[in-house]
Amino acid sequence: MPLSAELTAFLEKSRWPSTLTESQLERLRHDIYERSFPSGSIIFARGTPAEHWFGVVDGMIKVDTVSPDGRSTTFAGVPAGAWFGEGAVLKNTPRPYSIVAIRDSKLAFVPRTTFEWLLQQSTSFSRFVIDQLNWRCGYYVALIENRRLREAPARVAFCLSELFNPQLYPSTESTLQLSQEEIGRLSGLSRQNTNRALRELADAKMLAVEYGSVVILDLQRLQEFARQDE
Repeated sequence: MPLSAELTAFLEKSRWPSTLTESQLERLRHDIYERSFPSGSIIFARGTPAEHWFGVVDGMIKVDTVSPDGRSTTFAGVPAGAWFGEGAVLKNTPRPYSIVAIRDSKLAFVPRTTFEWLLQQSTSFSRFVIDQLNWRCGYYVALIENRRLREAPARVAFCLSELFNPQLYPSTESTLQLSQEEIGRLSGLSRQNTNRALRELADAKMLAVEYGSVVILDLQRLQEFARQDE
């Protein structure tokens, strides 16, 4: 079945497909498929087999887990244009987290067998995956440091500025369709503390808060503020 125009455009915008040979691209086009998910739906539940590597064609997803007492912890938000899930696919173990649609979203699915075949066949694709893992590892190290050592405004600045990581999230737009509740979950803060932190960042002209969204006005300052020493 021919790929949709939207999925074709998504692959063309992604960096790694352009490095594949024609035969490798042919298999990718044959095996990849897309699915749509309404806002709030669980795309993958924790503990499900990691049978696919996936890309966010449109919308936004979050990676989270729920403790036995019902508390939800969000590890990352993944905006449109990103590829995600390579770690779980490589380990071939059940996913240790849930993946949930924050907004109406469309995902591209690459079967694990195709993903592994590309790793074996394409040096450039292997390099891309290594870079993904390296940057993702760095993100989680910085996330732990940020949550343990930083005050609320810096924590919010970190969770927002990291959505613009050029390796992991190359297509993020300046307007982030995130509620204050979602930003609080991404930064590990209560809604009240998130609100105060956003007001402080807005007063500093780093961002503007709108209904149901945040507009990044000065990404460089936001990044510097997020990582400044105590």
